Amino acid sequence: MSRYDIVVVGAGHNGLTAAAYLARAGLSVLVLERLGHVGGAAISAQAFPGHPTRLSRYSYLVSLLPEQIATDLGLDLRLVSRQTASYSPVERAGRATGLLVERNEGAATRESFRALTGSDDEYDAWRAFYDGVGVLAGVVAPTLTRPLARDAELRSAVDPEIWSDLVEEPIGRAIERRFRDDLVRGVVATDALIGTFASVHDPSLVQNRCFLYHLIGNGTGEWRVPVGGMGAVTDALARAAVTAGAEMITGAGVSSIRPGAGPGGGTEVRWHDGTTEHVAEAGQVLANVAPWVLRILLGEDADAATKPEGAQLKVNLLLSRLPRLRSGVDARVAFSGTLHLAEGYAELEAAWAAAANGALPDPLPGEVYCHSLTDPSILGDVPAGTHTLTYFGLHTPASLFDADPAATRAEAVRRALASLDAVLEEPIESVLLRTPDGQPCIEAKIPQDIEADLAMPGGHIFHGDLDWPWAPHRARLETPAERWGVQTSYDGVLLCGAGARRGGAVSGLGGHNAAHAVLEMRGN
Repeated sequence: MSRYDIVVVGAGHNGLTAAAYLARAGLSVLVLERLGHVGGAAISAQAFPGHPTRLSRYSYLVSLLPEQIATDLGLDLRLVSRQTASYSPVERAGRATGLLVERNEGAATRESFRALTGSDDEYDAWRAFYDGVGVLAGVVAPTLTRPLARDAELRSAVDPEIWSDLVEEPIGRAIERRFRDDLVRGVVATDALIGTFASVHDPSLVQNRCFLYHLIGNGTGEWRVPVGGMGAVTDALARAAVTAGAEMITGAGVSSIRPGAGPGGGTEVRWHDGTTEHVAEAGQVLANVAPWVLRILLGEDADAATKPEGAQLKVNLLLSRLPRLRSGVDARVAFSGTLHLAEGYAELEAAWAAAANGALPDPLPGEVYCHSLTDPSILGDVPAGTHTLTYFGLHTPASLFDADPAATRAEAVRRALASLDAVLEEPIESVLLRTPDGQPCIEAKIPQDIEADLAMPGGHIFHGDLDWPWAPHRARLETPAERWGVQTSYDGVLLCGAGARRGGAVSGLGGHNAAHAVLEMRGN
């Protein structure tokens, strides 16, 4: 049996973040990864035979990764701003038009609101709302890399109305009270629903928490593109961890975690490399797996009733050129940000209601990103005009695919492309590249694929419903693990992934906070 200060289970970006911090602090660290490579969901890969382009196959943008983590670990990583924040095509009075939001909002954004709605009222309401969100983000963001703040501390630092809108009441009420235009309402609502299956009126407020996480990163919430693809994030973190002295083993499927079972009283971790079983003892084990999976590794039965359920459709496409839009807007402008499809407010609620009743939504709401406009380096040696597209569909829960995953996936992709075709002058199929054997360059991932590929239960990209990124006033904050939001039922086992209190998305926060809890335990 080998002995380490720390064993990290799972080499996704959070596990690598934790390993880098702890190895830099002089601790012996072993990282175990089930797959044959590190990175988890934050990887780049050549998805289509015959084409060298490397796509971000799962995670696709970075908004939450604190600059502090990149600085602390000396990451060789470049994140680039997109030219456009969003473009939302729509048909009004038989005319194809749309709503443009620049990354740095200026005259073109105000004029787009005016042309769509007939006055400046909606844009003024938009600015007032997002100014309030920005203040809240500026208050919350610095706390993400510190021990948990209390809710009362944060509430006292922001406008009571914005706190009520985002934290105390379903966000649908605020959207309906503040905005009148259906498309404007829908654009606001999408940030509450990406990766979360809920109505904007859900009393649990899970949609509010999703909205908050999408808009608080570094105090701005800006969604940026990593140069080199998502794999560049992983590569930078892996280099930082290995350079600091962490040991990395891939192809290591962990089968059990047994607190207190090691010969020295530490936690025993067992894994198999395909031919041989191995055992290590650790002072602390950091679990970069979903809490539901961790319970199984700790010896509990798999509880189907508490298993998370993902609700997204991810489709990667490779095009010979960008298609033209019916509204006439420059495709390079429309596709360089977030292109909203069938995401009017009423459409989003209708799609949620359909899926909640067991039906695949039609039209299918989703959004499209063209990373190659911002980062052409991912394309490789390809003909001029080649571009990637990534589609992320909402309100497609795993349960819809259970009966016949293959057929339902195919129908979901058809509806996703139909939502895109509805705003184009030409069908997307006419600009799709093909593989050498004639297959269209389309790669689709449903929740079942995410679970099979990445061991995320139910295909839930956040490992379960997101928590508020602060502590309720009655929460226990007596131990380092509790103070950093990474505690489990065992002192020697900590969460370090998306299932930690401030986990979710590509942030490194789960890893950062677990590492700092360990260092606090050890008096570092």
